[in-house]
Amino acid sequence: MKQDNEKKENLLLNLLLNIVIPTVILTKFSGENYLGVKMGIVVALAFPIGYGVMDFFRAKKVNFFSALGVISILLTGGISLLELDPKYIAIKEAAIPAILGLATILSLKTKYPLVKTLLFNDKIIQIDRVNQALKEHQNETAFGRTLVNASYLIATSFFFSSCLNYILAKVIIVSPPGTEEFNAELGKMTALSYPVIAIPSMLILVGALFYLFRSIKRLTQLPLEHVFIEPEPKK
Repeated sequence: MKQDNEKKENLLLNLLLNIVIPTVILTKFSGENYLGVKMGIVVALAFPIGYGVMDFFRAKKVNFFSALGVISILLTGGISLLELDPKYIAIKEAAIPAILGLATILSLKTKYPLVKTLLFNDKIIQIDRVNQALKEHQNETAFGRTLVNASYLIATSFFFSSCLNYILAKVIIVSPPGTEEFNAELGKMTALSYPVIAIPSMLILVGALFYLFRSIKRLTQLPLEHVFIEPEPKK
């Protein structure tokens, strides 16, 4: 079965490979007595890149968000190894979530809006039942407006993240690439990115999710237990 074949993402492994291990390497093991400045960058970034590749083989398909994350990491590595001006790190940090925000809005003009990928998908919602109920109550147009509003909420979270990314990078990364201080600052930025950026952005996404589910309940007149996919019993 489809759901049996799709393994759930391990949050602890995600945090370890994308944040904890790279942070420790950059801040503690990038000195000349250990890996060295450039090798420290390479080893630290190898973990999140490896996680992105692993996610590809796990899902058996290219995930747009994971792919953009890997590109972001490669850009960080390129800027660091080429010893470019630190301002490019800040620009890159702001650009990635800004691209996601724009993509969320522009996708509304396509057959596959990102809001459906993120929130209104068949992994968590009984799509056919919801669509049937919307049709019965003649609320399909109203629900279309709901998806548009939810898309703008999601885009807002990405734009908010973009601003915070830029500020965080400008405040923390002040040393030139190719130095041990730069690696330590990059590690510090990586460590702070989760509480400073991810959590506030996640709260906005949760708000969008709450808005969507409340609207589904109102427009379909279905109880929420008839909206969500029931988890399969553990064997």
